[in-house]
Amino acid sequence: MQSSKVTIINDPIYGFITIPNGVLFDLIQHKYFQRLRRITQMGLSYLVYPGAHHTRFQHAIGCLGVMQKALKVLVDKGVVISEEEQEAVLIAILLHDIGHGPFSHAMEHSIVDGVSHEDISTLFMEALNEEFNGSLTLAIQIFEGSYHRSFLNQLVSGQLDMDRTDYLKRDSFYTGMAEGNINTERIVAMLNVKDDHLVVEEKGVYTVEKFLVARRLMYWQVYLHKTGIVAEQLLTRVLKRAKELSREGEILPSSKALQFFLQNQIDSDTIKKSLDTFAQLDDYDIISAMKEWCSHKDFVLSELSKSIINRDLLKVKIRKKPFAPAKLEKHRSALMEQYGISQEEANYFVITGTISNQAYNYKKGGINILLSNGKIVDVVKASDQLSLKSLTKEVVKNYLCYPKPKR
Repeated sequence: MQSSKVTIINDPIYGFITIPNGVLFDLIQHKYFQRLRRITQMGLSYLVYPGAHHTRFQHAIGCLGVMQKALKVLVDKGVVISEEEQEAVLIAILLHDIGHGPFSHAMEHSIVDGVSHEDISTLFMEALNEEFNGSLTLAIQIFEGSYHRSFLNQLVSGQLDMDRTDYLKRDSFYTGMAEGNINTERIVAMLNVKDDHLVVEEKGVYTVEKFLVARRLMYWQVYLHKTGIVAEQLLTRVLKRAKELSREGEILPSSKALQFFLQNQIDSDTIKKSLDTFAQLDDYDIISAMKEWCSHKDFVLSELSKSIINRDLLKVKIRKKPFAPAKLEKHRSALMEQYGISQEEANYFVITGTISNQAYNYKKGGINILLSNGKIVDVVKASDQLSLKSLTKEVVKNYLCYPKPKR
């Protein structure tokens, strides 16, 4: 007989979140999930916002708490959701970020080739499904969007999902950016289901407007902050350089798990075969390694590592128009002359790219408003906010990072 005992977690955002004894509790206790305690939710954003040290573990538990409330609201409104479906969607939201590597996104663009954190999350869920005797089968279907009741997947991964409702409020709290403080309770209270698709009742349209505006502001002010951009670019290049040296036979001081990923070509097949090794990687591996690499003989590796460890970052400029190739060459040439390094080495310190912000993408499912007459319309058409339509447009900006002038 299964115990009725529950575990209570005191969350700074929502208060008490209850975890029933059973598969959810066992998944949280599992080493794969506990690893998320050692991965920051916002990467290196704490170099901009000192309070942003919260973790993927906190976010996942928060998402679980919001999903519990959403399911209660829907069931109270007469939406039929079986106990099996409820448990499965709770598992899906709990594990939706389990595939993130150290500092969240840096691994995807450096030492892992073409494998997204969503793909790795699926691999973890499949491995856990074997360990838990098939208990996660329905959760995986919901996570991947193959289950026939679309609203369950929309609650996990959609334009107004429980993932976004948590991270906007949570990241706003820990960064101190009040612009992202959305009304999660109101959003959840306005949810409903029609024809197995998630909708928001008409009286919740203004809350959705605030959600979309908050998302846009949080991206420009927090997620795409210029200092955060240059820090992540530097981290990506540190790992690329480390991998390059490792592949040439250099044995860099690092943990066994990190050495494995530096010395081998990593694709989806490799990760599937070495999931336990990937699960040993977290932020501490990278920080510890960079502290050692600060004194390495390789100029690129040591300078990049010192730049992050000591927060002596590159200068960064952002504008609408692309930067002229001559401007990049000017910075590269100055660096080559100053330190006697090659153009290939100088490329690690002169970085250009683009950032984009699209608060609402109606082409990816959209947010549907259920009008009082029973009709369903997109939130842009339901809203009387003239600026809401502009949030559907993707805004692209260019950035240039380069070393600060020598003092």
